[in-house]
Amino acid sequence: MLKHLWTSLKMLLILTVLTGVVYPLTVTAIAQLLFANKANGSPIISNGKLIGSELIGQQFDDPKYFWGRPSAISPTYNASASSGSNLGPTNKALIVAIKSRVATLQAADPDQHSPVPAELVTASASGLDPHISPEAANYQIPRIARLRAIPEAELVGLVERSAQGRLLGIWGQPRVNVLKLNLALDELRSSRTNPRGSGSAGVIDSH
Repeated sequence: MLKHLWTSLKMLLILTVLTGVVYPLTVTAIAQLLFANKANGSPIISNGKLIGSELIGQQFDDPKYFWGRPSAISPTYNASASSGSNLGPTNKALIVAIKSRVATLQAADPDQHSPVPAELVTASASGLDPHISPEAANYQIPRIARLRAIPEAELVGLVERSAQGRLLGIWGQPRVNVLKLNLALDELRSSRTNPRGSGSAGVIDSH
């Protein structure tokens, strides 16, 4: 009896060390050595400061910046409470929310008469989507060009350079990371202000 108990305790100790200490430390070490950026949450650093993650959207409401997909989470883009609204297409609350978002976009750019891209007024299932399509980014170009006094062609080029294609050219859809796009937008502003490269890039200060 005691012999079997002692054997069981030794096995428990060995498995605890292997699965609770050795394995987690090994996996963590491999991840940090080979995939440090992804293992640490794909952080985005600007001027030495952590400002967000490539994987989690942020709320932008300053019309001088590109806006991302709405988040149904409260507070918005809360990574600890990822979820969608769970509202059906005929739900009155959803209809009211979409109409309000459309009105906000139109108020920010009254001269824009193109159809509003659906993704700019509907939340994703996760509530954390950091991307929009290039078409949704291009829809916002006239507003940003006017407010920043930047030619639209420059902003079109900026969106094209920032766009990511389908994975291996097959899976997914072309997309643009909104936070990274807005950082590039501030850098574009800085390069126009300091054509010789003097001074630091602008910092996103309103979102």
